[in-house]
Amino acid sequence: MASELLTDAHLHAPGPCALRVLSAEPGRLRVAGRDSDPTVPPGFREDAPVGLPPQEAERGRGLHLVRACADAWGVSGLREPGASRGGKLLRAECRAAGRARGRPGAW
Repeated sequence: MASELLTDAHLHAPGPCALRVLSAEPGRLRVAGRDSDPTVPPGFREDAPVGLPPQEAERGRGLHLVRACADAWGVSGLREPGASRGGKLLRAECRAAGRARGRPGAW
C-alpha cells in the first residue's frame, strides 16, 4: 500500500510528495501519501463507480489495489495558509492479520 500511495503522488502531482507510516494503535498500521495536487484520483473517489482499466493497460490499477487491501481508506483535502492551491492526503489503514486470526505479532 505504501509503495502505491507514494508512486501515485510522485507520478501525478507536480510538486513535492511525502509518505507517512504510523501505527495508529496496537495491531493497526496507517500509511498515507501526501502531494500538492488537490484532485482526487478516480481510484479513491467515493462517488465514482470503481472500474478497473482495460486488461491491456499498463497503468491505473495501483489505487484500486490499495482499496482492495485496506480495511479503511480515505482522502483529506489540504490547504496551506496563503496558498491558492492545497493538496491531498490519500490514506489507507489495515490491521495485523495475526490479530484478526488470534496469532499475535503476525502481519
